[in-house]
Amino acid sequence: QVQLLESGGGLVQAGGSLRLSCAASGRTFSRYAMGWFRRAPGKEREFVAAINWSGGNTYYADSVKGRSTISRDNAKNSVYLQMNSLKPEDTAVYYCAARLLDIATPAEEYDYWGQGTQVTVSS
Repeated sequence: QVQLLESGGGLVQAGGSLRLSCAASGRTFSRYAMGWFRRAPGKEREFVAAINWSGGNTYYADSVKGRSTISRDNAKNSVYLQMNSLKPEDTAVYYCAARLLDIATPAEEYDYWGQGTQVTVSS
């Protein structure tokens, strides 16, 4: 069982940056691949980024590639999403998720989810 808690969301102007954090409970965090997803108002949940158990493999959605960096610290049971050059279309609730084995992009492949953190980008 893994429990996830996101933090770091907020209101930022377009062009600004935010760093989202996700703290995980449990002793086996390093066994899990982690993903970030988001749900914008009136839209479906979409994949943002993922990182494998060691941090050696990452994958990004085209919409955030080059502007975002996912990373993890297994000693701190945490995963991060650094987002730069934020755009109004990045406004969404951001969720972190965990799954065993390797990274994946479909949300249904993830077993554990956090409650989400709101990111609002003003123009």
